[in-house]
Amino acid sequence: MHEQGASVIPPVPLLDVARLDGPDAIVAREPFRFMVAPGQLDDAHRQALVADFPRYGSAGFFPYEPADCGPALRRLIDEITAPAFAEALGRKLGIDRLGDHPAIVTLSDSVNRRHGTLHTDSRSKVATALVYFNEDWPHGSAGCLRFLASGDDIEAMVSPEILPLYGTLAAFARADNSWHGHLPFEGERRVLQVAWLTSEDELRRKQKRGTFSRWFKKFMGGLDRRFGAGRDVNARHD
Repeated sequence: MHEQGASVIPPVPLLDVARLDGPDAIVAREPFRFMVAPGQLDDAHRQALVADFPRYGSAGFFPYEPADCGPALRRLIDEITAPAFAEALGRKLGIDRLGDHPAIVTLSDSVNRRHGTLHTDSRSKVATALVYFNEDWPHGSAGCLRFLASGDDIEAMVSPEILPLYGTLAAFARADNSWHGHLPFEGERRVLQVAWLTSEDELRRKQKRGTFSRWFKKFMGGLDRRFGAGRDVNARHD
């Protein structure tokens, strides 16, 4: 459980949809709809948000539990899952009424070498957004998200690879060709993921599965790390 009082909640909103129009933002329609936008979180919020990010002690994505997070991060999650932000992001991705879709939040503070295999996301997802929280990234290309033109070539990038640095947002509309992944990496890589789903039934299903997944990762993380250690850079999962 996160210690309360670890941060001071900033007095202003943490997200400003106007930043999606920043000069460094990339918005693409081909080969699928995606965007990359650095600087979505102001430096004034950095200390609070970094302090509030959970430490799970095991690799992979975990379902959001408010008790895991401090107050500033909880506020950010409230804002990023609000219909107003979803609508603004949907306009960038060419998705009408994205805010009408239920959202699910997962977080990860570290990965092992099994993670990052090439995939498109499941058909239950309409769109996905990732916000990164690492304060620096001295690891080169390892662990950097790549949007891809192919499901069998990690080098088939359709935009520059995305360093998981504080405040960088990457988002995409799920499609049969929305391939993405990253080179194998093991270590700290902090990311907040929001997925907008096709239905409330899918939300309930994922929430139920998330409870088991949380337990499995906590208790079987070492085995997962061992079996993923030698994975091929072009490995994929469907």
